[in-house]
Amino acid sequence: MILTITYTKPPATDLGYLLYKNPSRPQTFSLNHGKAHIFYPEATKERCTVVLLLDIDPIDLARGKKGFSGDGGLFDYVNDRPYVASSFLSVAMSRVFGTAMSGKCKDKPELAEMELPLQAKIMMLPCKGGEEIIYRLFEPLGYKVTVEGYMLDEKFPEWGQSRYYTVSLEGEVRLQDLLNHIYVLIPVLDSEKHYWVGEDEIDKLLQHGEGWLANHPEKGLITGRYLKRKKSLVNQALKRLLEESGVTDDEDEQEESSQQEENEKKLNLNQQRLGTVVAVLKSVNAKRVIDIGCGEGKLISLLLKDKSFEQITGVDVSYSVLERAKDRLKLDRLPEMQRKRINLFQGSLLYRDKRFSGYDAATVIEVIEHLDENRLKAFEKVLFKFARPQTVIVSTPNKEYNLHYQNLFEGDVRHRDHRFEWTREEFETWAVKVAGNYGYNVRFVQIGEDDDQFGSPTQMGVFTL
Repeated sequence: MILTITYTKPPATDLGYLLYKNPSRPQTFSLNHGKAHIFYPEATKERCTVVLLLDIDPIDLARGKKGFSGDGGLFDYVNDRPYVASSFLSVAMSRVFGTAMSGKCKDKPELAEMELPLQAKIMMLPCKGGEEIIYRLFEPLGYKVTVEGYMLDEKFPEWGQSRYYTVSLEGEVRLQDLLNHIYVLIPVLDSEKHYWVGEDEIDKLLQHGEGWLANHPEKGLITGRYLKRKKSLVNQALKRLLEESGVTDDEDEQEESSQQEENEKKLNLNQQRLGTVVAVLKSVNAKRVIDIGCGEGKLISLLLKDKSFEQITGVDVSYSVLERAKDRLKLDRLPEMQRKRINLFQGSLLYRDKRFSGYDAATVIEVIEHLDENRLKAFEKVLFKFARPQTVIVSTPNKEYNLHYQNLFEGDVRHRDHRFEWTREEFETWAVKVAGNYGYNVRFVQIGEDDDQFGSPTQMGVFTL
């Protein structure tokens, strides 16, 4: 693990005063997880560079003396922890640069308060979520960010990019701020820590985030990842950050109210989703439609308003949900001709059912993510092999878009009952395979506000025989 910091304002060797590390004398510090070496490969009047080289013994980790996983097994012997810029490096920074991180400089105190031309380079930094997150975290702090990515294996380019990057930061900044930014954001980008995360981590985060974290546009992401997505800790930290920023409860409520008004101006995502489904059904001239996992009947209610849909059937595994659907649709008060167009029954999409057959189209809207992934094979056979409608419409959340939801921490799903959520690539891979297995073609539709990088919140596959 290597971190370098370069100072370019003469006399550049003042960097030694700021770090309390003499440029002419290499030093080694013993840590619980290895050794930290400090040395200066260049130390001239015009340019001075310090290197923090962290040496971790992978054998010690594997023996479980100071291990990362604590669970034993193959992971302890085959992992990247000794070789990448992880939380081990952050801990080493606090040990060897602790005084500089607090902003103290005995010999040149005025220098510690000055914004200096500094460059930092972090070698082999693991980043969960891709290089875009690196820019999102460092650029708001005023840095010019340069990122170099790496292939998983240059001999096998089809394997794609790795999750490792060398990151260069350049800017006019106080040294203590640069060190604290790196200290906090290394484990955030990695989204891992080698030690137990408890309430004391809140104090560390707020101490090293003082003066910048409260106003950072990605403070939710930073706090969530730094505290390992433990919601009780994250909520405490965000509350304290709110107090630090000086926002009162009234101001916070006004901000939430304003955000709510802005959201209400946009067309509701579910309305967009259902409107797209209806448009697709009309485009394929479907007359008889079965909505599998119909819930409380929102789609059925829309279809009922269009006379071109002659037979509309709703199926759900929950009897109580079907009762609510009947109330929503006011079945008891519908005219006889309208009532005959609707059929509701209880059933499971995991078991073959003759009642699923005989329809022009089947809709499965925001349903599959509620199934265990190992049950999808059964669902595929029930719908695509046995029921076999001419058109099948399947929609599901796009996992990539979750980064847009401020209250959704890394790794969370949008609903507590979701068993999984797929990226666009994962959904398309599944859909293409299903289509090929059962003689369908499939095309894909994105629903909702589109993001150039992360797509739309909902993804839909339209299968046709």
